[in-house]
Formats: sequence, C-alpha cells, structure tokens
Amino acid sequence: MKNTKLIAAALLASTLIPQAAMAQDPIRLAFLAASSQNGYNDATWQGVQAAAAAAGNVEVEVFDGEFNAATQYAQVEDIIAGGRFDGIIVAPNDTVGIATALEEATGAGLLVASVLFPIGPDLTVMTPQVAGLTTTVASNPVTGAAAQAEKVVEFCADKDPCNVVVMIGQLQFPFDNLRNDTFVSVLSKHANIKIVATGEGNYSPDASLTAFQDIIQANPQIDAVLSNADQHLLGVEIALDDAGMPIEPIFLIGGGLNQITVDKIKEGVFDATLSGYPYSEGFFAAEALIAAAKGETVENWIDPATKASNPAIVDKAWLDANPDFTAEWEG
Repeated sequence: MKNTKLIAAALLASTLIPQAAMAQDPIRLAFLAASSQNGYNDATWQGVQAAAAAAGNVEVEVFDGEFNAATQYAQVEDIIAGGRFDGIIVAPNDTVGIATALEEATGAGLLVASVLFPIGPDLTVMTPQVAGLTTTVASNPVTGAAAQAEKVVEFCADKDPCNVVVMIGQLQFPFDNLRNDTFVSVLSKHANIKIVATGEGNYSPDASLTAFQDIIQANPQIDAVLSNADQHLLGVEIALDDAGMPIEPIFLIGGGLNQITVDKIKEGVFDATLSGYPYSEGFFAAEALIAAAKGETVENWIDPATKASNPAIVDKAWLDANPDFTAEWEG
C-alpha cells in the first residue's frame, strides 16, 4: 500500500511540475512603433516598459516602423509567423491598411492593442473595428483637432483678414487628413479667417523649417500657425527667426504637449498645445494586454485624457497656475 501511495504521489508530481513551469512562462509583448526615432513613440515605449516592470514576468521588445506602412505590415506578419509573442501593441502608420494584418494576428491568438489612433476605416470610432482587437488607447482625433482650431478662431476674432498657416504631418496619412479636414471645417465657418498655406512637417523640425521657409516667401503676412505636432513649431520658430519676422504677434498652437513646448509656452514663445499622453498610452495598453493574457476583462477603449489632470488645451495661463506640471515626453 505504501509503495502504491508513493507511486501515485510521484505521478501527480510529474503532471504538476510542467504545469507550474508553464504558468511561470513570461508574457511577451511586441511594441510596433510608428518610428522608434520619434520622441512621442519613445515615450510610449517607456510606458510599455514601465507596465511590464510593474507587472513582473513580462518581456517586451520594440520594432521600428520607420514611418513606413509596408514595414509595419511586414513586422506583424513576421510576429505571427515567429510565434514568440503573446501580444502586439501598435502605433499605426496606416490605420486602414494594417487592419488586415492585425485581423490575422488576432485570428492566430495574439492579443492586440492600438495606441494613439484606432485601427480601421473610421478614425472617429474608438471601439474595436478589427475582430478580436483587445483595446484602443487613444483620444478621439476629431475632438482634439476641433479644440485646436477653436483656439485659432478665438485669437482671430478681432482680425480681418486673419491669415492662418496649417502645418500637418503628412497628408498621405489618414489621421493627418482627418485632422486637416477638421481644421478646415472649423476655420471655414468664419469669413475673416483665411488659410493661406498648408505645409507638411513630417513630425520633424528640419522638414518643418524647410516647408515654412517656402511658405513665408509667398505669404509674408501670417497671423497664426495651427499645427497638429509640437515638433513642427520648432521648425516654424527657426524659419521666422531667420526671416527676421517677430514671433510674439503670431499665434502658435501645436499638438502633443512635450516638455520643450511647455517651456516655450511658459516663456511666451508658443501660445498653446493640444495635450498628448504618449507614456500613458503605452502604459495603459501594456497593462490591458497583460491583464487580458491573465484572463481578465479589460476596457475595449481607454481614453488617456479622462485619466489626466491637465486640460485638453494647455496654455500659459494654465501652466502659470500649475508650475510643477511636467509633460510625459521631452520632445
């Protein structure tokens, strides 16, 4: 009888040990950055790493999308084929084109979260448009773009005409087209406002400098610059300085809320920016996928703006009232 009990105990242990080892396998997440050289994406990656460290037993790896939709699509396919990861967090370069690849990923059992933008044909629909997608961590881009444009309307109230330059990332991107359309929709309702030029800054101060130099040659009278990215304003500032044009009278509003812009708003160089939450996006997305991998239920849309203490549009008045505020990314 004693031997029978020992044999039974040994058999039980032989079945339990592999199961325990499997339970201790790390959760592996891939972060597909739109571009790992981009400051916003780098802050998102930091958030992903922080969530992994907080959870424990989670491994994360970053992939550089090089601001190239085809590169990012191929990365999803490689991850599916490789079988090394449990989930994907993607900052999409092409919110429509990558949907097919991500449907394949969810079909293969991978957990998927999108940050900054939703995946699918309608960028105003924040809940999943891709079958099986776990969550979207982003704010509605139309809401933000409209809030920016309304600030320009306020500035232009007593100016006729009020000449506005729009600086956008790349019009080939669906999300930048949507933002630009929103800018135009809001501003075109006011007869005194004239959009004199639209430049593509490609989220780069250097590209913005070149684009804005061309713009001011043809349009020496500019009252406001409306941009979807803080990086663009850095190039605009240099172009204005080089041209000997005073910056102070021109209303400059960007997007992203990086620390460089916060400092320049405090100094009175820039006027305002639309809040961005790159670190929070990465943290909440990774946290959601980790929870989902453990079998927990997670929200299918997480709006980081609802969890923040700062307003949608940050200006000097708010920063003066909140001197200890620190942005989520450097810029």
